[in-house]
Amino acid sequence: MISLYTAAAGMSAQQFHIDTISHNLANINTTGFKRVRAEFQDLIYLSIHRPTAYDAVGLDVGLGVCPAASYTIFEQGDIQQTENSLDLSLSGPGFFVVRGPGGEIYYTRDGSFKLDAAGNLITSDGYRVEVEGGQQLPGTENITFSQDGRITYLDTEGNEVPVGRLVIAQFDNPAGLEKVGHNLYRSSPASGEARISNAGVSVNQYSLEGSNVKVVDEMVRLITAQRTYELNSKAVQASDEMLSIINNLRR
Repeated sequence: MISLYTAAAGMSAQQFHIDTISHNLANINTTGFKRVRAEFQDLIYLSIHRPTAYDAVGLDVGLGVCPAASYTIFEQGDIQQTENSLDLSLSGPGFFVVRGPGGEIYYTRDGSFKLDAAGNLITSDGYRVEVEGGQQLPGTENITFSQDGRITYLDTEGNEVPVGRLVIAQFDNPAGLEKVGHNLYRSSPASGEARISNAGVSVNQYSLEGSNVKVVDEMVRLITAQRTYELNSKAVQASDEMLSIINNLRR
């Protein structure tokens, strides 16, 4: 029976939908997290009768649904004020650029940075933040990050000393970035190469960007996905009962 496999495909798709929603809800408090939207498409159709010049419509049966994509939505998250001079957030479409221990380049919206023993700006995992013309910082006191990413600090005599400028990257298709965990992304053929530009991007000191997950919206999607899963399971049960009736016709 086609309905048995169609409903099973619907249950599988809704399981993927619930997994995606659960991932969003689990990251409500993750700095710089961007929610993911599950997208679906219908499967091929079994054509019983094709339209002809004499028939306005044909006769076909759909074979269910399947996940098509998991689309990352890079809308701005809420800016949360902090008291840490190394906490940075971005307003706009850019990303901080960080370098992994093996020289790999990653991109992140998580601006909860620290200083290592050598005075380099690093992430929580120890990845070094890319700074143009960067010098080592003497400490966390009297450090200033301007909105265009320039870093300065005050020396012992009160003079403003330039350190460098944060490297800000942008992408033509940020939804195509590859997620690698730890709040990091990696460029891919779908995202295109990074463009080093701070146009339309503002760096905010003493603040972090929160997750853009909206709890109420996700809960509504979760309830809808759960009900859809239940309806598909009812279709499986109905198909099973119909098969049972067919098997008992000889009695």
